[in-house]
Amino acid sequence: MAPDLDIEYAYKTRPPSLLNSIFMYTVNMAAKTLASVAHTSQAQDTDEKWKTSDHLKFMVMLLTWVTVWVLRVLMDHFPFITYSPSYNNNHYLQGFSSSLGSFDSLLPSSLSPSSSSLSLWPSSGSSLDLILYEGIDGPSVKALGRSLTHVLALLNEIPATSSKYQFAMTMADTIMEGNARHDHSELLQVNQTALSSAFARTSTLLYRSLQITNQSQDDSGGWPIRTIKALPFGSYVAPYVKGLSFCFNTVMSWVDTGVSRLQKKKEEGADEYGEVMAEKLAQELVWITNKLRAYGAVDQALVQWSHASALASLSLTASPRVQGLIVKISGILFGDLNRQDYWMVTREVKFKLLVLWIPLFCHANNGVTYPILSSFEKVEIQREMNEAISSLPAIDQEVILTNWVQDFAVSASDWPNLQLSYDRWCQSARQLVT
Repeated sequence: MAPDLDIEYAYKTRPPSLLNSIFMYTVNMAAKTLASVAHTSQAQDTDEKWKTSDHLKFMVMLLTWVTVWVLRVLMDHFPFITYSPSYNNNHYLQGFSSSLGSFDSLLPSSLSPSSSSLSLWPSSGSSLDLILYEGIDGPSVKALGRSLTHVLALLNEIPATSSKYQFAMTMADTIMEGNARHDHSELLQVNQTALSSAFARTSTLLYRSLQITNQSQDDSGGWPIRTIKALPFGSYVAPYVKGLSFCFNTVMSWVDTGVSRLQKKKEEGADEYGEVMAEKLAQELVWITNKLRAYGAVDQALVQWSHASALASLSLTASPRVQGLIVKISGILFGDLNRQDYWMVTREVKFKLLVLWIPLFCHANNGVTYPILSSFEKVEIQREMNEAISSLPAIDQEVILTNWVQDFAVSASDWPNLQLSYDRWCQSARQLVT
């Protein structure tokens, strides 16, 4: 399990296979020929015919791109030939970056690459965020956006124990504060776009980390536990079966003591690694959420958080520390749920946010050991919830409040108490009869 985590978050690198090296070399050659043909076409007048050399260049370009496609097919359909690790491809992309840079000026503005689209790549080291555009005499706003996106991506990859972690976070803060001091809409947009991309990337990595941790915990019980959990009410019966299985395994431990200890040590190591990684990513997500709120782009986080159904489901079984941080993120976002000075949250976003994250508020560990929210914060968030629910249609209120009653009744927490909204909804339903 540990090697899989290393590959997932690019903490270890592996050398590329031969076919992958050939593929990257062919991509670079294809990009150079494409840029050469485009440059020749731009340099000539529209009425002037192509020379024989121009036709040859064009044919070479087409053949090269066909070769790229054939290699891509081989890599996709014959996985035993190559693999797709997260290693650094900068030395392969240098030629491609320069060629793409010279070709960017020939594209219309609607097709030119932007920082927001480049930031969706999973790893900053192997992404195209580092492309340097040729033909630009000085720094540009797009270059500043790419730099900020790159630094924010590095936060996900640098271990929190490293001395360079605070360096990267301080650098990102410095860039964003400098953009804000200029009080220019275009520079403010740089902060908003980079932070929105970082929020999406960090949320995805947090989900993957929780998924890996959850899978390792499920595997510890073997296939009988997984089968029982799949049955109706199986999640309630599974802990007892797992306990009996543990007792039985203890009695029979004299048979396979060595194997059991080795397996247990491996699983505990994977769980610990996954939980530490999830806590690190959740802390970064709290920081990014506060920055989005500070630079007036929390609406983008609200939309993304309303679509994070898989993350909301896994957060119910996360460790208390990770749960606390996710509740903190949700609380920050819910605090701006009804703001209408800069944006208006749509009905769909409000409904999805309330349906997805109220169960976590009910079931999360709210004890003294892992304090999550202060009493004042709880009151404010509960008030925002009631106000948001009252602004929704009756059918949406019914779904939200029915789910809340079910979760609130079986949880040990007395928060959030949405009885005010429930009574208000019941009263509105009675008025329809009269």
